[in-house]
Amino acid sequence: MQTEGTEQMAAAWKYANPVEVTLCEDAVAAIRAKVAGRSYCLVTYNDHPYFDEMTAAITAGVGAPTVVVREIEANPSFNGLRVACRTFGVAVTPPQVIVAFGGGSVIDSAKALAVSNGDFANVQNFLEGRTSADAVQALPIIAVPTTFGTGSEVTSWATIWDTDARKKYSLNRPDLYPEHAILDPATSLGVPRGLTLATGLDALSHALESIWNVNANPVSANHAVFAATDLLDALPRLLEDLGNLDLRTRVARASLFAGLAFSNTKTALAHSLSYYLTLHHGTVHGIACSFSLPAVMRSVIGQDAACDTALKRIFGADLAAGADRLEALLNRLGISTDATDYGVTRENWLAAIDDALAGERGRNFIGTREAFLANAA
Repeated sequence: MQTEGTEQMAAAWKYANPVEVTLCEDAVAAIRAKVAGRSYCLVTYNDHPYFDEMTAAITAGVGAPTVVVREIEANPSFNGLRVACRTFGVAVTPPQVIVAFGGGSVIDSAKALAVSNGDFANVQNFLEGRTSADAVQALPIIAVPTTFGTGSEVTSWATIWDTDARKKYSLNRPDLYPEHAILDPATSLGVPRGLTLATGLDALSHALESIWNVNANPVSANHAVFAATDLLDALPRLLEDLGNLDLRTRVARASLFAGLAFSNTKTALAHSLSYYLTLHHGTVHGIACSFSLPAVMRSVIGQDAACDTALKRIFGADLAAGADRLEALLNRLGISTDATDYGVTRENWLAAIDDALAGERGRNFIGTREAFLANAA
C-alpha cells in the first residue's frame, strides 16, 4: 500500500492560469472592450513611428489615458524603471488598469509599474526581500504583445535587471498575471527579421524548457508540444516571408501556448545560462537562451520517461537525431551553438554552467551536470 501511495503521489499534478485570452483582428477594439470605461495608463515604446501611430489610435479609440509611460528599455532595469515609475506616479487621475502595448519589455515594465504606487522603491524593496507582497496591491493589466516569445502576457512574473550590480531579478507575484491578454498578429507585421528570430527562438526555448523540467505536467506538456512543433515549422518560413500574416498568426499562437506551458513550470537550464551571457556579454535574450538547446536536449535523453515521450512527439522516435536537426536548424538561422562564439572563454563558460545549475531556474532542470558537460563542449 505504501508503494501504491507513493506512486500516486508521484503522479499528482496541477495546472492553473487565470488570464483571459483573446485572439482578434482589431487590437484597439479589443482594448476598448477590456478597459470597459476604466481610467487607464498606456505603456508602450517610444522608439518607432508605429508606436506613435498606435498611441494615437488607442487614445482615439479607447479614450485618453490618464498617463502614458514610454521610457521602456529592451531589458528593464532598476535605473530605467525609476524613471518610468516617476512618470507613472504623476497621473492626476490614478489609473484603474494598465494597458501594456508592446513586447516583453513593455509587459514586464507594466508589471513593475502595477506594484510601484508611483515609486520604484516599492518594487526594489519587494525584490530585495525588505517588504512582502501585501505592501502594495497590484493594478490589473491588459497585455497586448506585439512580438513573439515573451509569454509575459500569461505569466505572473517579470524579469528586472540591476545592471549596476550585474544581477537579474524575477518580480514574481500571483497578482501579476494580466487580467486579459489580447493577441492581434497584425501588430507584429513591422517587426524586423532579427527581432522576429530572437523572440521566436525565445518562445521555442520556453516550450522546450517546460518539458525537461521538474515542474512539468500533462497540461503544460501538451501546450509545449503544440508550441514547439508549430514554431519549428512556421518560424523558419516566416523569416523568409516577414509579411505573411498567416505565418505570423501561427507563430504568435505558438508563442502563447509556450507561455501557457512555462507559466506553470518556469524555465530551466538554458534560461539560467542565458542570464550570464546577457549581463556580461550583451547577448540578446532570445539568442542567449536558445543557442544551448541542442546540448541541453542531448543531456536529458533517457533521463525521464515523460520528458522523452513529449520530445518524441516533437522530434520523432530518434531523439539524438532530433537534437542534431535542432542544431542544424539553429545554424541555418545564423545561430552558433558554441558558447565561445559569444565572447565567453572556456573557463568562464564552465563557471557559468555551475552557477546556472545552482540558480532557481537551473534547479528546475531534470538532467545532471555530468550529462550536460558531456554535451556542452
